Amino acid sequence: MSEPEKTDVLLVGAGIMSATLSVLLRLVEPGWSMTLVERLDGAAAESSDPWNNAGTGHSALCELNYTPARPDGSIDITKAVHINEQFQVSRQFWSYAVENGVLPDVRNFLNPIPHVSFVHGADHADYLKRRYEALVGNPLFATMEFIDDRDEFTRRLPLMAQKRDFSDPVALNWTQDGTDVDFGSLSRQLIGYGAQRGMSTLFGHEVRDLKQNSDSTWTAKVVNRRTGGTRKINAKFVFVGAGGYALPLLQKAGIKEAKGFGGFPVGGEWLITGKPELTAAHQAKVYGLPPLGAPPMSVPHLDTRVINGKSWLLFGPFAGWSPKFLKQGKATDLPFSVKPDNLIPMLGVGLTEGGLLKYLIGQLLLSEAARVETLREFAPSAVDSDWELDIAGQRVQVIKKAKGKGGVLEFGTTVLSAADGSIAGLLGASPGASTAVPAMFDVMQRCFADRYEGWVPKLKEMVPSLGTKLSDEPGLFEEVWAHGTKVLKLDSPASGVPDVAKAGTEHSPTAATA
Repeated sequence: MSEPEKTDVLLVGAGIMSATLSVLLRLVEPGWSMTLVERLDGAAAESSDPWNNAGTGHSALCELNYTPARPDGSIDITKAVHINEQFQVSRQFWSYAVENGVLPDVRNFLNPIPHVSFVHGADHADYLKRRYEALVGNPLFATMEFIDDRDEFTRRLPLMAQKRDFSDPVALNWTQDGTDVDFGSLSRQLIGYGAQRGMSTLFGHEVRDLKQNSDSTWTAKVVNRRTGGTRKINAKFVFVGAGGYALPLLQKAGIKEAKGFGGFPVGGEWLITGKPELTAAHQAKVYGLPPLGAPPMSVPHLDTRVINGKSWLLFGPFAGWSPKFLKQGKATDLPFSVKPDNLIPMLGVGLTEGGLLKYLIGQLLLSEAARVETLREFAPSAVDSDWELDIAGQRVQVIKKAKGKGGVLEFGTTVLSAADGSIAGLLGASPGASTAVPAMFDVMQRCFADRYEGWVPKLKEMVPSLGTKLSDEPGLFEEVWAHGTKVLKLDSPASGVPDVAKAGTEHSPTAATA
């Protein structure tokens, strides 16, 4: 084998995380060499592909699991505010990237779609009103509306109103300025920018091993999946943004920070339709409450999606299961990820997460007719033949050690980095892609501590609110929000979404009914 190729930065995986980090590093260190390695033949073909994720710009506007009720009935908005703050960072960076030619086609990856929380039943409607009252006083949620009027519900969500029995009370939290994000298109545009500026891209290649050298650099063994040929790449810094394969690679790297972590793969399935009469009658992302005993990732939602300029509706997610850590992974992924250091946490989760196991088994037993019946809670008029089942991506939920429990299952995003800053990786799922920019800022601050302060002026060009909580600075929030709305074309109708149902849904906080 020839001498290792040398690079300053090695990015493993061509999804939204690596794509984002590649551009951030290129903008602050234009002279650094970069190499991106992706096991598939195209960028963003796994978790970042639009058919493999919800495509929601997660900002806690509609996701009810981020606003739990406390025992006294008050609503805890801490997590919702934190997630919204993170999304504001991503939104500001995308604005900068559009203005500076990094993202040439904004409408191809970002569209304005209302974000809506939906409940039925008097008790749930009361919760939703309390949620609205807790959130609307925060600048980040000030445009939210509470709606419990039948006529207003029907006007805004015609498909959900058809054949609905309104004797059962309904309520909505409606935020007009939500977004639909095609993270596949976004990733490809970001990677394209890097490739045009010297980043080497190796598609159809897989990193099989990572070993640290005495000088703290890393040597990656890379296999060409088409020819079987191998090469070695020596890198000063490695980022593992390989979705479900991040955990096995960090385990192979042997960093102590990855010890004790395990992963539990969960698949997803959607009911989808592209029928114009249905997509015209539903133009929103509508999130409900999870079924009793179900995990947060199972929150049902009926979403408008814009993919390649065409409007679709997706309903789900329904859980699937496979031992694979990627949609195009191997059946040995889960068993091979079990190590002596994570065996106890994984067994602990196996013993304590009986509700999750029961939920997964129930989901796997669902017939297609039963899935459409679940959809009818949202759209009572749903007809089986209008919808088809589509397999989404694999997610690997993080398992970590916990005192007294052995291990706990985490439903979030975790950044792992070595103490010397030479390698980092990302584990977990939602809100995931929506928080790619703040997550990669975190990686940069951890792994390049000696350079980060020098980068801050440039980073503040990209994200004016960097280091500031926008919820505490309403003036700054209004400024960056208005600027981003214009640059990102979020004040124009969504691509591929007909104007039929737009009439009468212009945003007007005064139209809220209480």
